[in-house]
Amino acid sequence: MKNSWVFNALQTELWDSNAWAFILIVAILCGSMMIAHMLKKLIPALNKMLIPASVLGGIIVLIFTTIYQLITKDVFFDLPIFALDYANNITGTAVLDTITYHCLGIGFVAMGLRQNDKSKSKVNPTDVFNTGVTTVATYLIQAIFGLVVTILLTPVVDGLIDAAGIILCLGFGQGTGQAMNFGKSFADQVTIMPDYFLKNGKDFGLAIAALGFLAASIGGVIYLNILKRQGKIQVLDTNDVEQINPNEIQEKDEIGMNESMDKFTVQLAFVFIVYAGAYGLMHLLKSFFPGNVNLQRTVFGFNFLLGTLLAVVLKAIFKFLKKKGIVKRRYLNNFMLNRIGGVAFDIMIVAGISAINLYLIRDYWWVLLILGAGGTVLTFAFIHMVSKKLHPTYKHEQFFAMYGMLTGTASTGMILLREIDPKFETPASDNLVYQNLPAIVFGFPIMMLIQVAQTSRENAILVLFLIIAFLAVLLTILFRKQIFKKRKQEETK
Repeated sequence: MKNSWVFNALQTELWDSNAWAFILIVAILCGSMMIAHMLKKLIPALNKMLIPASVLGGIIVLIFTTIYQLITKDVFFDLPIFALDYANNITGTAVLDTITYHCLGIGFVAMGLRQNDKSKSKVNPTDVFNTGVTTVATYLIQAIFGLVVTILLTPVVDGLIDAAGIILCLGFGQGTGQAMNFGKSFADQVTIMPDYFLKNGKDFGLAIAALGFLAASIGGVIYLNILKRQGKIQVLDTNDVEQINPNEIQEKDEIGMNESMDKFTVQLAFVFIVYAGAYGLMHLLKSFFPGNVNLQRTVFGFNFLLGTLLAVVLKAIFKFLKKKGIVKRRYLNNFMLNRIGGVAFDIMIVAGISAINLYLIRDYWWVLLILGAGGTVLTFAFIHMVSKKLHPTYKHEQFFAMYGMLTGTASTGMILLREIDPKFETPASDNLVYQNLPAIVFGFPIMMLIQVAQTSRENAILVLFLIIAFLAVLLTILFRKQIFKKRKQEETK
């Protein structure tokens, strides 16, 4: 016990940096976002780029820490002042990794707890299903391209493995948290297979995620301006302020704002209780794989997925209890849950980018640029084609929502969508929200294949062919009407 960081923390004097390390790191992350926010207000060109303050804040920290390392040869966040326990390697960098990991899960739980008002919904089940299939198909396209690139380049790039390219679908398709989780998993293979692991995998994954955010922000804005000049869309004035309906904050059948517990505290309580439940569930699942460290890590990499599933279960329980009259009022509030999710994702993004050590991935920079550029072009082209064919009445809105999500996060997609659909009047926003269920169902096999791919070159090639076959199936499902309609027409001739 005396060797644990918990014991050391308990022995720390209140004025020691160990007692303040976490606060100092969070203050830097929040301060960088505030600086980014001010720069966006002061520099019109920067504001027009639509780059989120969390991404810009992370880049600001990354530039500073890189310059610091070049001058001093030391990693900024590995300084003793940021360490929870320097002796046991609980450094500031480890804290950033932990923040990124947990904010991913917390954000998904908060989003999963939101309740849907069917009376206000514009949901078309077919469009939602197609959107979910599109999401997974895009993951597969990104994974195929990434695998092809790294399978070809591994023989000539030191420290690279054949499966590394599959992280493209995580960094672009799912964001910072998952890219970091699986990047670390690939690097941790050194403890299992010393001759086959991704050197500095965590930084590799985080760098891909950062490139994805830039692709969403910069690429999305360029296309917005092209369509605007062509007169095909009208872009929202960035100075417009979003109006909030008071009913979103306090509806008639909800608990009051200030009872024995503050309403916002109630929302936080449910989020953390569900997330703690996910931790217990992951420990239970971990027990099914005794001795298999790789699969155990995989289980804990699904913190966001299991948290979301438990959130859905809790919502169903509340709905049942309210229907039976056992619970009289609603405890969950969408407005506040959105705020919790927004904060979690902002912190996740800025922490993830700040945690990148560019010095460690200097040998990969041109590989990363190939992955980033190719992933951007393929994602753009595929989403553009699908939006035009399957969502013709709101093709531009669907494109920006999906392109933003599949290069950044769902919030990035909403940011781009809001530029041309400020009141979310088209089905694009609903498609983005409700597509998660079909996406999880079809996307789960990919997570399993990722674990197989990282074990050897042969398995990486095998997974590549399996993914190609899976993509063919999904494309058939996605374009089923066009395919079978054409076949039927040919048969009638």
